[in-house]
Amino acid sequence: METKPLILEYTYAAPPTQVWQALTDPAHMKAWYFDIPGFKPEPGFRFSFSAGSPEQQYVHQCRITEALAPETLAYTWAYEGYKGSSEVCFTLYPEDGQTRLVLEHEGLDSFPQEPAFARDSFLQGWTMILGTNLKQYLEQRKGSS
Repeated sequence: METKPLILEYTYAAPPTQVWQALTDPAHMKAWYFDIPGFKPEPGFRFSFSAGSPEQQYVHQCRITEALAPETLAYTWAYEGYKGSSEVCFTLYPEDGQTRLVLEHEGLDSFPQEPAFARDSFLQGWTMILGTNLKQYLEQRKGSS
């Protein structure tokens, strides 16, 4: 059964170019997302990173499918050693000097039926990453500029 994509929206007090930089520049990404040295927002670029709990780390394997600065970044999202593949898409919309980010994560039902891959686990993860980490990072950058 195909489940609906996970869709989340956040508004940041920063212009789209600044949010795009946070999403795509490795020096900025490691401050709020993951350390992905050499990351390039170019279709076909492959990258990986490890994340999870101290007891269980998961190697994420990704490939950029779309990169249109400063509007859209999309990539595949799979896990080394596990079946399934999904796609993550970030879309940025300028709104009165701010940026509305819409995240769509499709294909979650393709992963194993385990708690780590449950929809709620992705919801909690993205809420922390985008709703807390990225928001705080952009606010700190605004305060220091």
